[in-house]
Amino acid sequence: MTRDAIPALEEIEQAARGLADVVMHSPMLPSRALSEALGSPVLLKMENLQRTGSFKIRGAAHRLSRLTAEERARGVVAASAGNHAQGVALAAQALGIPATIFMPIGVPVPKLLATRGYGAEVVLEGETVATSLRLADEFAERTGAVLIHPFDHRDIVIGQGTLGLEIVDDVPDVDTVLIGIGGGGLIAGVATAVKAAAAARGREVRIVGVQAENAAAMPVSLAAGHPVEITTQPTIADGILVAQPGGVPFEIVQELVDEVITVTDDDIARAILVLLEQAKVVVEPAGAVGTAAILAGKVSDTGTTVSVLSGGNIDPLLLQRVVSHGLAASGRYLTIRIPLPDRPGQLARVSALISQAGANVIEAMHTRHGHGLQISDVILELSVETRGVEHSELTLQTLRDAGFEPVVVPD
Repeated sequence: MTRDAIPALEEIEQAARGLADVVMHSPMLPSRALSEALGSPVLLKMENLQRTGSFKIRGAAHRLSRLTAEERARGVVAASAGNHAQGVALAAQALGIPATIFMPIGVPVPKLLATRGYGAEVVLEGETVATSLRLADEFAERTGAVLIHPFDHRDIVIGQGTLGLEIVDDVPDVDTVLIGIGGGGLIAGVATAVKAAAAARGREVRIVGVQAENAAAMPVSLAAGHPVEITTQPTIADGILVAQPGGVPFEIVQELVDEVITVTDDDIARAILVLLEQAKVVVEPAGAVGTAAILAGKVSDTGTTVSVLSGGNIDPLLLQRVVSHGLAASGRYLTIRIPLPDRPGQLARVSALISQAGANVIEAMHTRHGHGLQISDVILELSVETRGVEHSELTLQTLRDAGFEPVVVPD
């Protein structure tokens, strides 16, 4: 790829002017907790507060604004599990363009209702976004509607790049930017804008991409030198669950991104919990991967760092599960099973030991029924609140020292 193929800074600046009435300049929030974890200042780019709840409105609105009158009359079609759907629907509504959105059957209800609320016709079909994208492509062929790809288009990349301009304007001394990667549109746009704007000021900025470990197509693709389709595994970060990077963003990532790292679902759950407790912000799993990388020690201290919180559209039911998982991953929530002799006083004795260790029982189940139990045995299952990994181990050791055999139940 030649440097000429990378969007010019002027193109992104022009896009930003065109999006001024549609896109909000999202806030930048310093984080004391993350700064302490990294060892240098960390600021959070609050794109979770953006219109439609994510950065996707930037690329969608810019892409649609570039359509000809004839293309607008034909309407647009897109496929998405949520964020791109809402971005396209809102942009289409603002421009008076008919929009059809294909969404997987299992899409979270809030994202479905929001997309419909912006006036788009929603078609629920298929089990995955890949299936929805294929159906959208077929719809475009059949009807003449313009397919608005979620990441693999130059105008999408330019629109997402407007976020990078805001980063450099708000944090002129930024040294590192952390960005989640799905198909690559966001990081390609932000890398282009940040690198060019910083260079114009005589500075260099490091761009670090972060992927969910179970959907990490970018490292494989970079090693191969071209986009590679991988077999993904389930991840809570469904917003970046993409099996293959887009060709357009991949070439930019290959040229401009300094490093790509991965984080686990446990890392992401802990990050969501920290952001909720420390920063008082709600972030979807895909939007928390940069924070997860800091907390997991995957990012080196290279100076002032901006972590992009790319979206906040998380289903309340998923948030409930993620918080519970995050507490368990942080060692602050412990579920244990303890076999006991069926004698009076055993439950009280266990409770006293847990209290002695300074932990708190929040739920208990006591049963004589279970596979493998002797007639004289019972099983006590406890959910225990602790202060962290060391305190959890202290609680378990206290029980062991008293002759009990606690078994930790996986979350």
